[in-house]
Order: sequence, then C-alpha cells, then structure tokens
Amino acid sequence: ERCHLDLVAELKAGGQSFNDFLWRFVDGQPIQNRWRSMAEVPTKTAQSDAMSKALLRAGFKFVGSTICYAFMQASGMVNDHLLSCPRHSEVQRLGKD
Repeated sequence: ERCHLDLVAELKAGGQSFNDFLWRFVDGQPIQNRWRSMAEVPTKTAQSDAMSKALLRAGFKFVGSTICYAFMQASGMVNDHLLSCPRHSEVQRLGKD
C-alpha cells in the first residue's frame, strides 16, 4: 500500500502540487463565513464532500468529509470564527493577502 507521501509525490509528478490540489475546492480563496452562533457552523460542506471524494480517488485514507472540513478550518481555507469573535475580522483580513 502506498503512503500519503508517495501520493503527494505522484500529484507533483503529474504537474500538480498538493497545495493547489486542496485549494481548488475553495477556488483558491478562503471561504469567509458569517456565523452568529455555533449551531450554524457545519461539520461538513459540499466543498469538503468533494475534497474527500477526490482524496479517496487519489488513494488517500481516513479523509472523510468531516475530517476534510476540520482540516479546512485549521488550515485557513474557511473562516468559521463567529462574528462576535475578535478573531473573525483578523482572519478575514489574512484571507485577503
């Protein structure tokens, strides 16, 4: 079985960086959500569903939609800070760079 590093290397050999592969699911720009309560924040989205399916097709494991969405949140691909959170506007500004 191939390891994830081998799969990333295969993408690169095919002319696509892993970074570009992932960011295409958000059209290269962070999604700036405007949630008012934690109840509004999803655990997965159409974008994380698509990312999960593409990663699975590429041979990656343990990449379900919820895991992909958590990665998107952690890596700055999606801003899910609540509007009331001081970090929301800070993260939004960072997403414009």
